[in-house]
Amino acid sequence: MTGEERVPRPPSVMDAVIPMVTLVVLIAGSLAVFGLDALDGPVQVALILCVMVAALVVMKNGHSWAEVEESSKRAVSSVTSAIFILLSVGALIGAWNLSGTIPTLVYYGIQVLSASWYYAACALICGVIAMSIGSSWTTAGTIGVGLVGIATMLDVSTAITAGAVISGAYLGDKLSPLSETTVLTAQLVKVDVYEHIKRQAWTSIPAFVLGFVAFLVLGLTGPPGATEAETTSELVALGDIYWITPINLLPLVLLVYLSVRKVPAPLALMAAALFAGVLGCFTQPQVTQAFSDNPIKAVWQAMATGFQMSSGIPDIDQLLSRGGMVSMLLTLWLIIGAVTFGTLLEEFGLINRLIDPLVKAAKGTGRLFLTVFASAFGLNIIAGDQYIALVLPARVFRAEFARRGLAPTNLSRLTADSGTVTSPLVPWNSCGAFMGAVLGVPTFAYLPFCFFNIFSPLLSVVYGFTGFKIERVGVLDDGTD
Repeated sequence: MTGEERVPRPPSVMDAVIPMVTLVVLIAGSLAVFGLDALDGPVQVALILCVMVAALVVMKNGHSWAEVEESSKRAVSSVTSAIFILLSVGALIGAWNLSGTIPTLVYYGIQVLSASWYYAACALICGVIAMSIGSSWTTAGTIGVGLVGIATMLDVSTAITAGAVISGAYLGDKLSPLSETTVLTAQLVKVDVYEHIKRQAWTSIPAFVLGFVAFLVLGLTGPPGATEAETTSELVALGDIYWITPINLLPLVLLVYLSVRKVPAPLALMAAALFAGVLGCFTQPQVTQAFSDNPIKAVWQAMATGFQMSSGIPDIDQLLSRGGMVSMLLTLWLIIGAVTFGTLLEEFGLINRLIDPLVKAAKGTGRLFLTVFASAFGLNIIAGDQYIALVLPARVFRAEFARRGLAPTNLSRLTADSGTVTSPLVPWNSCGAFMGAVLGVPTFAYLPFCFFNIFSPLLSVVYGFTGFKIERVGVLDDGTD
C-alpha cells in the first residue's frame, strides 16, 4: 500500500509447518545420500536452505528483509561465547598434543584403567570433573579427549566411551552451581539455584546410576580389548616420543583452577593452550623440533591448524594428529546455520504457533510434563540451540504450572532434563556438533550410549505421570492423568 506502513500478519499453522517439513526433508535427505559424512557439509547446506525458507515465510507475512537480517544478527551474537569456546578448544587440543599433556593422560590412563570397567570409570571421572568446574563442554574437550584416546589404545569402543564421557559431563553440569545452564534454568522459573539442584538430583542420580550399571555391563560383556603386550608396546612408543612426566599435566591443573575461579571458559581454555605451548617448548624439544624448525612457529601452527605426528605407528599418529582452530570451522558453520534458523522461528512467532495448541491439549499433569519434554527436545532439533530449548519452554509453561498449582521447581527440573540434557543428542545442535567435533566420534554413533541423557528426561516424564516427587503449591484445577 502506497503511503501506508504494512502491518505484519500473525503466522498461520501452515506457515509454522512449512519450515519444519523443509528441515525434516532436507536433513533426512542429506543423511540418506551421504550417511554420517553428511555433517561434513551437506547438513550445513540443508540448514542454510531452511533459513531461506523461513525467511520467505516471514516476509510473506509482511516482515521486511531488514528484520530478517536483524534477527540473524541476534542469532549469531547469541552463540558468540560458543564460537570462542570452540576455537579455543581446537587450539587447546593442538597445543596439548604438542606439549605432551594428552599423551601423558593417555600414558597414565592406560596403566590405571582396565577395559572391563573402562566405560563406567569414564562416566564417573567426567561426572566429578564437570561438577567441580561446572562445564560439560570443557570437561569433554579436555578430559574427554584424553579418555577417547585411551579407548583407542585399549582397543575398546570409542562410541561407547564418548557416550560415557557425555553422560558424566552432563551429570556434573546439571548438579554444579557453577554451571551457567543450571543457574539460567533456576533464574528462568524464579527458584533458588540450590533448591533447583536438589530437585535435579531426584532424576539425575537415578538416571546416572542406571547408566553406570549399563556401562559396567557393556564393559564386562564386551570384547576384552588390547592385550597387555599390545598396550605395553604402545606405552613404550609414547615414552620414546615424549618425555612423560607429571609436569606435562600442569596445563590441566591451570585449566581446572581457572574454571573453579569462574574465569570465562574461552579465556581459561586459551590460557591453558598458550601455557601448554610454551611449556612444550622446554619439556618436549624433540617433538617441537620435529614438528617445526621454529618453536614459536610450532606452537602457533599447532593452535591454528593442529598438531601432526608421524611416528610410523598408526594408532599413535591417529590419536595425536588432531586439533587446531581450523578443525572447528565445519562445526561453527553447522551451529550458525542451526541457531539462525531457530531464532527466526522463535522471534517471528512460528514456534509459538505450534506450541500453544499443545499446551491447551495437555489436560493432566502427566500430559503436561510430556508436552514440556516434547517441546524442549523438539526445539533442540528445530532450533539447534540448548538455550532456546531452555528459555522458550520455561517462559511458555511457567504460567500454566502456576495455574495448576505445580511448584516452579517441577518446571526447572523438567526443562533442564528435557532441554539441556538432550542437546548433545542432535548432530546439528550446538552441543551435539561440539561433542562430535572434539571427541572425534559422530553424534549418531555415540547417541545410543548416552544413557544418562536418555534416562534423565524419561524419568522426569514418568514422575509427571505417577506423581512421584511432584511438588504442589495449590490445588490442581483441571484434568486427571
